[in-house]
Amino acid sequence: MQKAIKFAILLVVLFGWEIVAPLAQVGAAQILIHMKTSLAEDDAQICAVPNVAWAMTKAGHEVKILVDASAVTSMTKGFGWFNSMVRSDSTALDRATLPERERQSLAQQMGVSLEQVPNNYGEYFHFLKKIGVEIYGNQTMMLLYEIDPSQVDSSVSPIPLDQMVELFSSADQIVVY
Repeated sequence: MQKAIKFAILLVVLFGWEIVAPLAQVGAAQILIHMKTSLAEDDAQICAVPNVAWAMTKAGHEVKILVDASAVTSMTKGFGWFNSMVRSDSTALDRATLPERERQSLAQQMGVSLEQVPNNYGEYFHFLKKIGVEIYGNQTMMLLYEIDPSQVDSSVSPIPLDQMVELFSSADQIVVY
């Protein structure tokens, strides 16, 4: 930390405070993760979201997730004609198991026991909610996909467009998946 302070002082001397001030801000950032790709379209994108959210939260940042575009379908119970008949009580994320090697890696990286790492991505989002991550869903996209908000997973709070604008404008950083 002392090296960082000395470096900041050197930058102030060389370039002036205007350039260094943004670098000097220390503390928790408000980070918005914009999750917009469904599990069916690209599982790598949507499955990266909880890992990044957990790591950011562990680092002390305030994290919010906005479930948007086709990603709303992955957070909806029984979405699709087949699933509405056969699996009406679960979401696509509930049915997506975390690979054991990923669970082991997460346990090691986060410094927790393997038992504390969720078994599927549905559990993972509920875990994130418990550790303080706020999860919102685009109500307009739900309407376009003909999703009843009562069928959306309980970890997601549906919000209208004006509240989405507030999420975007209040974030210090936005990460898109």
